[in-house]
Amino acid sequence: MVQSKELYSLGLRDRLAAGIAGAQEWLLERQANDGHWCAELEGDTILESEYLIYLHFIDKLDQETLRKAANYIRSKLLPGGGVAIYPGGPVEISASVKAYMALKWAGDALDAPHMVRTRQAILDHGGITKCNTFTKMYLAMIGLYPWDGCPAIPPELILFPKWFSFSIYNMSSWSRAMLVPLAMIRANEPVKPLPVGWEIDELWANRNLALPRDEETFTWHNFFLAWNTILKFLHRYHPCRSLRRYALRKCERWVIEHGRTPGGLGAIFPAMANYVMSLRTIGYANDSYLVAHGITEMEQLKIEDEDTVRLQPCFSPVWDTAITVNALHESGLPATHPALQHAARWLLDKEVRRPGDWIIKHSESHRYTEANKPVGAWFFEYHNEFYPDVDDTIMVLMALNRVQSDFDREKSAAIRRGIRWVLGMQGKDGGWASFDKDNDKWLFTQVPFADHNAMIDPSTSDIAARTLECLSHFGFTVEDECVTRALAYIRRDQCPDGSWFGRWGTNYIYGTWQVLRGLRTIGEDMRLPYIRRAVAWIKNHQNADGGWGESLRSYEDPAYKGIGESTASQTAWALMGLISAGEINSPEVSRGIQYLLDAQEIDGSWDEQIFTGTGFPKVFYLRYHYYRHYFPLMALGMYARHHVHDFPPVRREQQKSKALQQFFKQPRLFRKVARLRAIALLDEV
Repeated sequence: MVQSKELYSLGLRDRLAAGIAGAQEWLLERQANDGHWCAELEGDTILESEYLIYLHFIDKLDQETLRKAANYIRSKLLPGGGVAIYPGGPVEISASVKAYMALKWAGDALDAPHMVRTRQAILDHGGITKCNTFTKMYLAMIGLYPWDGCPAIPPELILFPKWFSFSIYNMSSWSRAMLVPLAMIRANEPVKPLPVGWEIDELWANRNLALPRDEETFTWHNFFLAWNTILKFLHRYHPCRSLRRYALRKCERWVIEHGRTPGGLGAIFPAMANYVMSLRTIGYANDSYLVAHGITEMEQLKIEDEDTVRLQPCFSPVWDTAITVNALHESGLPATHPALQHAARWLLDKEVRRPGDWIIKHSESHRYTEANKPVGAWFFEYHNEFYPDVDDTIMVLMALNRVQSDFDREKSAAIRRGIRWVLGMQGKDGGWASFDKDNDKWLFTQVPFADHNAMIDPSTSDIAARTLECLSHFGFTVEDECVTRALAYIRRDQCPDGSWFGRWGTNYIYGTWQVLRGLRTIGEDMRLPYIRRAVAWIKNHQNADGGWGESLRSYEDPAYKGIGESTASQTAWALMGLISAGEINSPEVSRGIQYLLDAQEIDGSWDEQIFTGTGFPKVFYLRYHYYRHYFPLMALGMYARHHVHDFPPVRREQQKSKALQQFFKQPRLFRKVARLRAIALLDEV
């Protein structure tokens, strides 16, 4: 990447100021008229291939959509055949089977080189029977796989009481949203016939439909496989027909209640598709209100270019907006800047006040009323009222705290509600998870339909540490009981080499950065041995070019921890971790800052094609298109702020120079009144 000669002629300090101003300008130009930011959220080709299955199932597949989706899938084929689920990854069997299917539907000749290579790659990996559970069920719905080869998902799960280990509320929220409608589909075993010639019989390496077993004889997984056989026998002979009908009615009501809201069921692609297909399975027509609503919400995820169609798994506006506000303010924009005020107004309007699934386990939730325990939270998407999450909520709370406006009283009330909700979501282990509290029933991960590797939502160090960072904005310190418990959890969760696992970003660089930043802001002594081990780990994984990178292979093989091609986002994470640990004057930080400045494009942005976001480890990964912009800006701003007395702003634009000057004169935004409110809030909750 090439930097302009003008910037190269400037000193490092001047280049830093110019880099910050350029990155700010790039983001400000992309703010929507209503105040928010939202970049594309990119996944792998399972989105396009499953979209085609969904369209065929509901009688809406047309040749133009098929052609454009196939064009996109074809562009993602690996040179040796098949597709990966992230750039640079190996062949993934389930994604490859569905990609081959889509290309065959589009008319690609079986003897075409790319089809021959893909078919051989699939057979080399065991053929169609090696696909995961969800793929097998999708293929069964269109007659390409026998239902007998799919695990049972008994709809009777919905009848279990909420305290029972196998209640649907002990599944992660995203699994719950996907599996309740899928249980309806599995119970009815629908088959939507395909046109002649669309079969994929050539992908069968063998006809062994048995689900994979553990090598050891007595394991929980093998135990549940035995139960799966019993459940399939009961399903076949229906000894309790009335109970099954009652369970299916309960599932239908649950699906309708959760799916008719704006944004659709869970506001995520698979749950929304399953919602529509489950209603179609039990007789709802496309033009019925409920199905039409689901179809409309699904279509919003489609991105159609001149010659391709691709799908997003969901939208990320609340997440993108909150991080952008934090990055812009941390890099010098004043708290009263109109862009930040506009964004804060938009974020306030996205607060959700109604109870969602989270209330099942929320602190003292049985006594929850809007009158005496007002809480509020934020979700990830444009709409998703049943499923706000801790990570978005704490990021929004920090963003709101950075903005000053004429609606500060409304903002303060929202912050108070949000803090109360976050405190109530702290788990028994002292940490925080994403969508639910104490959602850690390990047995659920051993059932046959749990191979998407995300059946539960346990506490994670990245979210726990970010929560500590958020609480520090409102006066919490290491003396508070909730913080003490969280610190103990984080120390227990540290890897022997000093790093922390990153559940929601790639991977150990993400987890370690977030922990170090959270520990510093909450007031932990950064000289402690366990923190210095983390610092040493980050330093030891710096690349020769001065940046940091980590491949998604580290989720499969710990030998790849902290190893990978340098990226802007991961370099920014590592830098912020080191700066938080007091290493701002270290040569590693200097080289990292130099890398970011050298990698910055002339327009103020950064280029990054590698996926650095995580959906389900080992199964589904993400490329947040703004990660390469707002995280580097945040890191540069953090570095510049620590050099406040030796930082001359560059007059790239007069407004930017004034913004930088105003920022470096500002005190930190911690108010005494926030501390008093926080203490009172703890007593209340």
